[in-house]
Amino acid sequence: MHRSELPMVASRAGQVHPDEWAARQQLAACYRIFAMLGWTEMIYNHITLRLPESVSGGAAAGASESRQFLINPFGLHYSEVTASNLVKINLQGEVLDGSPHPVNPAGFTVHAAIHDGLPEAHCVMHTHTTAGVAVACLQGGLQQTNFYSAQLHGMLAYHDFEGITIHADEGPRLLASIGDKPAVILRNHGLLAWGQTLPQTFAILWTLQRACEIQLATLSMGAPIPVPEAIAAKCTRDALQFDPRHGAGQDVFDALVRQVERIDPGYLA
Repeated sequence: MHRSELPMVASRAGQVHPDEWAARQQLAACYRIFAMLGWTEMIYNHITLRLPESVSGGAAAGASESRQFLINPFGLHYSEVTASNLVKINLQGEVLDGSPHPVNPAGFTVHAAIHDGLPEAHCVMHTHTTAGVAVACLQGGLQQTNFYSAQLHGMLAYHDFEGITIHADEGPRLLASIGDKPAVILRNHGLLAWGQTLPQTFAILWTLQRACEIQLATLSMGAPIPVPEAIAAKCTRDALQFDPRHGAGQDVFDALVRQVERIDPGYLA
């Protein structure tokens, strides 16, 4: 095989549990959405999705070690991810589905800690966008100065930079930093979000990303206008896009999936 060619992965359609196949298609769509939005970092970064207990048997086992996850094959650009070539792994990052693709264990260290330590973290997304890293490197981080940051009142956590995330002992400190907050700025590093569903996690990350973009643009022109604490709290209460009772971002995610399908529906295979 020529070095530029991808390892062949047979279609998993009809070969895996229907719930796993649905999760694979949803996650593959999300990788393609990130590629479409420019939220990529060469072959790096990850979006991970916990498979339901109907697939992993987690309810019967009753233990976190039975949990299974989908992650991107290491070495592929997000635009190359498909439902079939996503890799199924456990909390230790071990491949469970015989995939010929490797997994980046350093990239899964943070995700594993969050998936294991936060029961509601079914999906975890991490990016190194220019705006996100810039704000992560800024003293004071995200300011309460725009429409988007005001929708994240009380939802944002910070974690201090400890270097490349390859050491599992950082996990407890990361969880302590996060608490129960679903939007996270990894200082000097990038953005992270977690949620109960993939669309909800996407809605949180998109809002955080937009807040960083607007702040970056505002600071390039001068001093921003602060949003009063009470107004920011009201904005967050009034913002329904994160609430499962109001779809939790599903309608936005579906609209982006339709865009991706018009570009290349091959991700579904």
